Order: sequence, then structure tokens, then C-alpha cells
Amino acid sequence: MKKILIISPNFPPVNAADMHRARQSLRYLPKMGWQATVVAVDPRFVEMSQDPLLNETIPSDTEVIRIRAFHPQTTRRFGLGNLGYRSMWFYLKTCNRLLRKTKYDLIYFTTTAFPVMVLGRYWKRKFGVPFIIDMQDPWRNDFYLDKPKHERPPKFFFAYNMDKFMEAWTMRKVDGIVSVSAGYPETLSERYPNIRPEICTVIPFGGAPVDFEVLGSAGIKNPLFQPSAETIHLVYIGRGGHDMALAVGAIFSAVKSGLHSAPQLFSRLRFFFVGTSYAADGQGQKTIEPIAVRYGIENQVTEITDRLTYFTALQALHDADLLVIPGSTDTHYTASKLYPYILAKRPLLAVFNENSSVVDILAKTRAGTCVTFRNEDPPETTGIGVLAAMKDLLEKIPFVPDTDWNAFEPYSAREATRKQVTFFNQILGL
Repeated sequence: MKKILIISPNFPPVNAADMHRARQSLRYLPKMGWQATVVAVDPRFVEMSQDPLLNETIPSDTEVIRIRAFHPQTTRRFGLGNLGYRSMWFYLKTCNRLLRKTKYDLIYFTTTAFPVMVLGRYWKRKFGVPFIIDMQDPWRNDFYLDKPKHERPPKFFFAYNMDKFMEAWTMRKVDGIVSVSAGYPETLSERYPNIRPEICTVIPFGGAPVDFEVLGSAGIKNPLFQPSAETIHLVYIGRGGHDMALAVGAIFSAVKSGLHSAPQLFSRLRFFFVGTSYAADGQGQKTIEPIAVRYGIENQVTEITDRLTYFTALQALHDADLLVIPGSTDTHYTASKLYPYILAKRPLLAVFNENSSVVDILAKTRAGTCVTFRNEDPPETTGIGVLAAMKDLLEKIPFVPDTDWNAFEPYSAREATRKQVTFFNQILGL
């Protein structure tokens, strides 16, 4: 049995998007010859909501070591609130001790708390253990360089230059890259000659049926709406942002047109966009409702920037009449959240860039309808296709999509874990 040390600062019960890779893999790793130790930050030091039900998806025999982190009120005096910076010292101490005591075959960073990844190079030099980085989002993100100031994240240039330096220092010694999108390793290989195709693999997050098994016995109430025959509830749960403005605009343009062409149908629509900001609860900036105002449908759109707990979010997906997923103008963006949407078994409408992997996945699985756009097209142009697709779906609901579950299997959590293990063995030369 090979041993892997998994670095995942966010981990159940913390309700964070970047912990799902580790969470979903733990169920299958032992059956595939790998024994995992997870080192995570104690939830008391994480500025995110918690969902205790997430603990029920973790195998009871999993070794999880919790570490401290500096309190954000302390580190923000120096302009640093990122969990990666706050936990780095404690990761260094704890994992140094673990690596001295136990022979690990591999260190696996699966997190968007990027600063902790610099420790991979240090541990490789000190203990001779290779490390793999799971790129779930860009570390050094050039996307906002040519964007106006009001569209950039706070403290953009400070964070960008720190990320640029730390990424370069780390990536020059990395042994392998796992990515949710083909675009990330392509970009990294252009920056760093040592990152070659043979040390990279693309593995999106898998869909975990166990989550809906837990949901079925949880008795959770949907806090957004009560099912009603008079109202059609459309739900999107996930981040917002200016890079999604084109897709959101196309959806709202379609609704505006539908209110003229089929008012009795489209006047029944109520949209819920939830968890659209990464900011702490109560501090998020709305990016969806302003677009609704522009199209004059603000009375039909509710945006909640705060995140729901994971299983409450699944319940909202389960209760929706129609699920909607707007995509990004960043062609490298892949919505890993797609798989819970498919497993919810609800009618689904996605609006994505024509080069996104989501387009191919929905076509293969027949789990939903996807309308594509090109970045140079105005929202109203894409909105024509969205209107036709939306009208077709609305006239058929309620219904359960005729999903091809055999075609979905390659996107399952089990298959994603199998691909990870194959890659681990490849990096180790096994």
C-alpha cells in the first residue's frame, strides 16, 4: 500500500469548493492501493461556512490531521487574509514531523489556498518526496490584466505579483500537474520549460452519487422558495463575476423577449442566483442583479452572494423546476459544479463558450440543453438561441432528463479517482 500526504486546507465540515477533490477521492483510494493522510486546517480558523453533513461522506477510517492557522484579524493588519498564508507556518511544522516519521510516496496539494504549495519544493528538497499540484483555478491569473479597475479583484496587483513570484518558484520543481481544465497546464508549460505534457493530466471533479444518498435521508428544507404550481423556479448555485456577464446577459435577454412573445409563461419565472461571491458572508458584491436591472427583469431575479451549506445547495437544486448554468468568457473555465446539477436529475439549461468542455459533456450524457456563445457575440445574439431552448424546456416541465448514465460514468468520482491513481503511479514510474 503506497502512502500519500494530501494537503487540503479546506476540508469537511468546511463548505468550500476546493475540498471536493480530496473528499471524493478518499472513498476509493484504499481500494486502488493508496493510503491517504489528510492535513487540513481546523475549521475554527477558516472563514467559511460549515456543513456537518459533509463529514458523513468521509470514510470513518480516514486519517485527518487538523492544524492551526493564524487568526485573520491578526494577519489582515499586514494585508494578508488568505488561508494559505495564515496556515503555512503550521503546515511546515506539522508535515515536517510527519515526513520524518513516515515514508510517504507522494505529496498532493489539492487546494486553491495557493501559498501553501511553495512547501512542496521545500519538502522535496528536504525529504526527497515528489509532489503533485492540483490546479483547480489559476494561481497566477493573467485574466484581469487588461480589465478595467472596477472589474478587478481587491488588491489585484499586490496579489498578482506575489502569486507570480510564488508560482514560478514552485512550478520549476513540481513533479506533476493535475488540472480541471486543459488550459491551465498549457499555460504553465509556456511559462516553465520543465512542465511537459507527460507530467500533466486533466481530471475534472467527478460526480458523487453518495452525496444524494446522504441528502435523501437528511430532511433538509430548501430556504429559497416553496414549490408552487403558479411559479417556475430557476436556480443557479455557484460563483458570479464579470466574466459571466455575457452568458447571464443572454439568459436575461431571452427572458425579456419571452415576456413579449409568451407573457403568460415567462412572467411565471423566478430566478435564484446563490453563492455568487467568494467574499465572507455579508460582504459580497452582486454581479448578477445589475444585469437583470439592465434588461428590466429585476423583479424576477434574486441574487444572494452568501454561500449555502453544501447539502442545502443540493436540496435547492433538487427542488428547482429548471437549473441554469451560465458559463465564463474564459475558455479555460470548466464548471466542475456541472456534475451535481446532472445528479440532481432536473431539467437543465447551460449557456457556455463554444470551446468549453461542458458542451461535449452535456451532448454525450444527454443530461441537459447547452446553448453556446462566442466571446465576440453580444448577449442579445446568444439570447435568441437561449430563448428557443428555454421555451422548449419550460413547456415540457416537469420532467426528468433522459440521462445516459453509462455515458456519465467517466465523469463519476470513482473514475476521477482511478485517473488520479494512474497518474500518481506514472509520476512515480510504477
